[in-house]
Amino acid sequence: MPFIQKSTYQPPLLFKNSYVNTIYPAVFRKFSEFQFVRERIDTLDDDFLDLDWSQVGSRHLVIVLHGLEGSSESQYARGISRYFNEQKWDALAINHRGCSGENNRQPYSYHMGATDDIAYIVEYVEANYDYDSIVLVGFSLGGNVTLKYVGEQGSQLPDIVKAATAFSTPIEIPTANKQISRPKNAMYMKRFMTSMINKAKEKMERNEGNFPIYENFNPRNFNEFDEMLTAPVHGFKSAQEYWEKSSSLQFIPNIKIPTLLVNAQDDTFLSEECYPVELAKSHPYFHFEMPKYGGHCGFYELDKEGFVWFEKRAFKFAKEAVKKS
Repeated sequence: MPFIQKSTYQPPLLFKNSYVNTIYPAVFRKFSEFQFVRERIDTLDDDFLDLDWSQVGSRHLVIVLHGLEGSSESQYARGISRYFNEQKWDALAINHRGCSGENNRQPYSYHMGATDDIAYIVEYVEANYDYDSIVLVGFSLGGNVTLKYVGEQGSQLPDIVKAATAFSTPIEIPTANKQISRPKNAMYMKRFMTSMINKAKEKMERNEGNFPIYENFNPRNFNEFDEMLTAPVHGFKSAQEYWEKSSSLQFIPNIKIPTLLVNAQDDTFLSEECYPVELAKSHPYFHFEMPKYGGHCGFYELDKEGFVWFEKRAFKFAKEAVKKS
């Protein structure tokens, strides 16, 4: 499938600045009139997942996977759900464990390569709802989980899943983590670490004696956090092993459904390895689009109805894939 070098994304002048394009939508884009209906489902390991629905009576469903320390309330998750509703599709925005406003029960939660929950959700939806097709849309961490899931499943992917799209995705985690740890990303790192550390300390209090951190736990970056906590809690020998095994790049060759990855060239979170041009040129199902601008989960280009570019791009790809299936 094609490497899409000439993207249709053309930002307003101010949004050619990566930081503006990343921060402005996250802070100022609101959807006060848009509401989800929450469903809590139990998992097989005595935990729970909070699923946020926005249904319009469709036979088609988009499942949205948010990024690190995001939720269904993230502007991109609400925005894309709203856009698919406008196109007469149902939307389901999942909350990764511990991200719905309530910490999950287990010592472990979610991570860059945790695909069991999306597999469980797809199985649950297919068994309990009457849909003809499901498409997946993931952002950042959620994009990596999406690509890893469809690649892991390969030809065993449930037939109901017709397409997948990922935006702003660190598909090669070890090198991407070096990028986000650079000084130019310090404000983003501080925000992530504050949220992650607060959740970890809450879990320490709830899982006393069964959680591998101490009272003055204060990692400064992903390397320290993942080495101290993510890796041991989720059964990895080290942060490096966690990153390597979780990177979706190695799973993309096995993808068997139409799949689109969109990574902006000015995304300060991404490394050179996150732009798989040659892979896209030779893969029968994998499309890769590399806009010059877009920031991280930004792609801001507001139209008269209040929608942005990535929402329209995701729907166009999903619609075409479902039509051909």
